[in-house]
Amino acid sequence: MTSVVIVESPSKAKTINKYLGSEFQVLASYGHIRDLPAKDGSVRPDSDFEMDWEVDSRAKKHIQDIEKAVKNADKLYLATDPDREGEAISWHVQEVLAKKKLLSGVETKRVVFNEITKGAILEAFEHPRDLNIELVDAYLARRALDYLVGFTLSPVLWRKLPGSRSAGRVQSVALRIICERELEIEVFKPQEYWSIEATLALPTGENFKANLTQLQGEKLKKLSLSSEAEATKAVAAISAADLSIGKIERKQVRRNPSPPFTTSTVQQEASRKLYFGAKKTMQVAQRLYEGFNIDGETVGLITYMRTDGVSMAQEAINAARKLIGDTYGAEYVPANQREYKNKAKNAQEAHEAIRPTDIMRTPKDVAPYLDDDQRKLYELIWKRTVASQMESAVLDQVGVDIPASDNSVVLRATGSVISLLAFTSTISFSLLVSITKSGS
Repeated sequence: MTSVVIVESPSKAKTINKYLGSEFQVLASYGHIRDLPAKDGSVRPDSDFEMDWEVDSRAKKHIQDIEKAVKNADKLYLATDPDREGEAISWHVQEVLAKKKLLSGVETKRVVFNEITKGAILEAFEHPRDLNIELVDAYLARRALDYLVGFTLSPVLWRKLPGSRSAGRVQSVALRIICERELEIEVFKPQEYWSIEATLALPTGENFKANLTQLQGEKLKKLSLSSEAEATKAVAAISAADLSIGKIERKQVRRNPSPPFTTSTVQQEASRKLYFGAKKTMQVAQRLYEGFNIDGETVGLITYMRTDGVSMAQEAINAARKLIGDTYGAEYVPANQREYKNKAKNAQEAHEAIRPTDIMRTPKDVAPYLDDDQRKLYELIWKRTVASQMESAVLDQVGVDIPASDNSVVLRATGSVISLLAFTSTISFSLLVSITKSGS
């Protein structure tokens, strides 16, 4: 007798089978195996939301393989992805097998793991659990809502916009938000305002910029200069002024690192820095999660990439702190480890943040096994994870008021350049003033 393990992807099945050994048979469901029939009445709200399901035609062969394996097994492990959809796929598999009376005498358990490494897999199989019915119910509610909204709105959409495909619970709400925002834009009344920036030149030839903050004894607000004529008068007043260094403010500012990545933040950062679309980011992350053959063993390089959580396992934090101390120096390691919490309400924090499975596996170490896109995304995730456990950056910020001798104008320069500390009231300037027109 053997134990049957069900996962979602065939590549993951091969890797996990190697870790578990010959006593286990690992099969792939290839994603969802059944869905609601695309016809009216598949969800019945008046009958306590009863739902009809049918096996996808593409999934029939995979189901047959699973059924054949379960007939000769004494244990069934449902090891699909550790999220709501993964829980739903496991539930569907169990339901299909139970209806065919194939689970009599077969112990059925759910297994979840956040990373595809040998240690994580073996640890997960040491602690199996039952299906999480709350997650299954959440899936059923979402799927029923998808169906009911789609079947109610799509016919209307087809009548009003011929050629349209369908409407759904997400697209419909998003469309309303866009329409409401467009209406706000249409009724918006733009207000003209001008900002003035001066470039001051020191006798040494160095330049720095300062903004006009006060004019004729009044502090300027965003809309104070509302026309080109007013802005031109302000420029003339600055040009005629005898400027000198006034009040100098110095302060230290601590800039804390960002938390490790979640699904949304890795998509945002990959878009900003790597120019990846959200779909591409998730495809590359999926490949990093499923793993590569490194030194004869298939190893997942990052933890599960669909998560709202920002926390990390204690062993990962310890490894990151050790790496930082060994590589960059003890002064870069904070006295207390950093712990992050999600500020968003109802965040799904069942999983860790996205991080390398082994922080000691640097981007340089894995580069030979990855293509260019995979290397870039792994490096982005690795750097963010390491940075999240580093000491805060300390900035010496300086703000300098530069008034005219009669206080008719006051400019203000801010920066983090140490040389600003040496300014004295005897420094003279040459001046270049620019004005900018904006709309609010």
